[in-house]
Amino acid sequence: MPDDLGSALLILARNAIAAELGAPTRPEPAHPALEERGATFVTLTQEGHLRGCIGSLEPNRPLGVDVRSNARAAAFGDPRFSPLRPSELQRTRIEVSLLSPAMPIYFRDEPDAVAQLRPGVDGVILEWDGKRGTFLPQVWENLHEPQLFLNLLKQKAGLPADFWDSDVRLDRYEVQKWKEPPKI
Repeated sequence: MPDDLGSALLILARNAIAAELGAPTRPEPAHPALEERGATFVTLTQEGHLRGCIGSLEPNRPLGVDVRSNARAAAFGDPRFSPLRPSELQRTRIEVSLLSPAMPIYFRDEPDAVAQLRPGVDGVILEWDGKRGTFLPQVWENLHEPQLFLNLLKQKAGLPADFWDSDVRLDRYEVQKWKEPPKI
């Protein structure tokens, strides 16, 4: 059943982007989980390079609605990239990550927090004084060192890499992820 869900999510994501571009869409499979609340991230890549990534950290809407909305946002609203052009759709690979509920990480200080991070497993949300950033577990593929992971996450949240405060909040989550096969 999870593979059926992954296939459905990938089709919904691609269809949402294709529809915005006026491109053909595929029939969408039904899956009961699509009506349940869920939080997803949609990541777009081209030749292995990031082309957009937008998502939800909390399950505030039905899974099908969430993945469609995040797919459109990743393709057309990620401020790091220009909107996806019709000519790019064919070579764009889609990955959908379904997030587990976030759980707090309890720690004494920064070294204790770093020691608790699980490379390759944890997605991490960092919050402090209204600033917030997250890295999906997939980021560990490029950042193997927990301290570097945390430093770059602080920067993503708009804080200096060497920043620390006792009011920093960290939460962890895991993902189920599905990725379209490489384009040939």
